[in-house]
Amino acid sequence: MRTLQISHFQELISRKYKERDQARGVSGTFLWFIEEVGELATALANEDHDNAEEEFADVFAWLCTLANITDVDLETACRKYTEKKINGFKPK
Repeated sequence: MRTLQISHFQELISRKYKERDQARGVSGTFLWFIEEVGELATALANEDHDNAEEEFADVFAWLCTLANITDVDLETACRKYTEKKINGFKPK
């Protein structure tokens, strides 16, 4: 099985969808993201593993879309968990 890196997936999503996603804008794209999160919540509540797996992928793809149109590199952003050894919740 081939290993998938976050940066590769984010770039794939960018190549396929960034122009259209930028035209939709952050607010519209965020609404699509939230809709997918809702579909994931439903799949989890129904204990529908196959559908949940599909919805996890959709949520991740839409998260990559939001990151792309706001110029956030998700792999870099995730380093806070791999390099800074975050424990617990960050204080408010």
